[in-house]
Amino acid sequence: MTWTPEPLDEFDRITTQVRMVSPLQTLFAQAEEELLATRPEGFTPEDIGRRAWDLLPEAEREQAFAELLYAYWETVVADRETWARHDAGGAR
Repeated sequence: MTWTPEPLDEFDRITTQVRMVSPLQTLFAQAEEELLATRPEGFTPEDIGRRAWDLLPEAEREQAFAELLYAYWETVVADRETWARHDAGGAR
């Protein structure tokens, strides 16, 4: 037996084109805005991350931590692919 998805209704068609934003992304943006307003002399990405983490409700931290790990892993994989292309002579 093969599973066949039901056709998308109008709502599903529209929402599949909308980028999902996680609570962590939202709080990173909020933290950056706060730091821009309160530290015109500058700040680090770590400052943004720590502020975002502090703003995150405790109940959402486990999911956010997993999201951070996946984001880091995606960066590692992308870096490996870039170096592999570079080593093969096809740097782009």
